[in-house]
Amino acid sequence: MSSVRVRVPATSANLGPGFDSLGLALGLHDEIELTEIDGGPSTVEVHGEGAGRVPRDERHLVLKAVCATYELAGVDRPSVHLTCRNVIPHSRGLGSSASAAVAGIVAACGLLGPGKAPDDEAVLDLAARFDGHADNVAACLYGGLVVTWCTGGGRRSGAGLDHRPGYRAAHLEPHPDVVPVAFVSEHSSSTEATRGLLPDRVPHSDAAFTASRSALVVHALTRAPELLLPATEDRLHQPYRRPAYPATATLVDALRDAGVPAVVSGAGPTVLALTTGEPLPDGLPTSGFDTVRLPIDTAGAVVTV
Repeated sequence: MSSVRVRVPATSANLGPGFDSLGLALGLHDEIELTEIDGGPSTVEVHGEGAGRVPRDERHLVLKAVCATYELAGVDRPSVHLTCRNVIPHSRGLGSSASAAVAGIVAACGLLGPGKAPDDEAVLDLAARFDGHADNVAACLYGGLVVTWCTGGGRRSGAGLDHRPGYRAAHLEPHPDVVPVAFVSEHSSSTEATRGLLPDRVPHSDAAFTASRSALVVHALTRAPELLLPATEDRLHQPYRRPAYPATATLVDALRDAGVPAVVSGAGPTVLALTTGEPLPDGLPTSGFDTVRLPIDTAGAVVTV
């Protein structure tokens, strides 16, 4: 095919205790169209979020992901025109960079076609290494709830990329009663900066606590939503990141004090509440946040011709 359209969802990673391993796809979508053109430089057109701020040449993240896919496939990339219609907020903890990487890789696979495009495992591994967050990209690719892990491999060597798949994901169906509510901050945050706040070592008791909650949150999200409040407790990363976004921490505390399971979405500053559809309590400190009820996306990345 000479043109392909891809729709990709926003995602929320970690979900409290599942640091760098759990991800959830949300019903907020970016759309791209990738079209082969006859020679000349590739071009980029951006509408919505990021318009006027992101590069419009081969430095654009989606186009870089396209190039990486062709490199992985061992095929020369044609000149292309890329159109992006963005809705997912940038640098808010909703997986915008993962969505861009997945969109570019999936679109390139669509242009390459069967027999040339990388297989599903290689696509996940490439997206995870390209974006750096397997939890976000797996949720974006597959939809629903994902658990991710790394098997070792998929590392960069002196000769280039080692293409052995290193990342894996298990896809799970969330319980139908779970209704996410995102409190999207008007401020942006850098994942690199907030990750820099994390200590090299944590107490064994905190590691054990978080491991138990990480297992419990998978059970709560798929089988027992009534356990989401204790299941979303975390001692591994959120306490250390509080200085980076005090308003986010205050909102998480207020929600949890009111009995609402709430976590920092990814690296923040957006807050994600995992409700079961009940009304939110009054008097929450939501100044500077947009409150949006988002369904769980169950389709993941969708390709249309």
